[in-house]
Amino acid sequence: MTRSFTIDYSDDVLLALRLSPDEFREEAKILIAVKLYEMGRLSTGAAAELANVPKPLFLTKLADYGVDTFDMSKEELQHDLASARRHL
Repeated sequence: MTRSFTIDYSDDVLLALRLSPDEFREEAKILIAVKLYEMGRLSTGAAAELANVPKPLFLTKLADYGVDTFDMSKEELQHDLASARRHL
């Protein structure tokens, strides 16, 4: 089942952003998906689906909005590197 909702905005928003209504709608979908991914609420695949874009494009959008796709602590990274070296 697909659901939708409406966001009310004035033409001033479109003028400030220099976007058409269609461009604003598409950007808003991506922004919502990016934020939900950043908060850890959606996976990249689910967020891409919400934004209605292919996953590789969504991953590039994350970078456009300053959201890291690589989310590991220093300790986790060191552990993975040590484990990988043992298997070489």
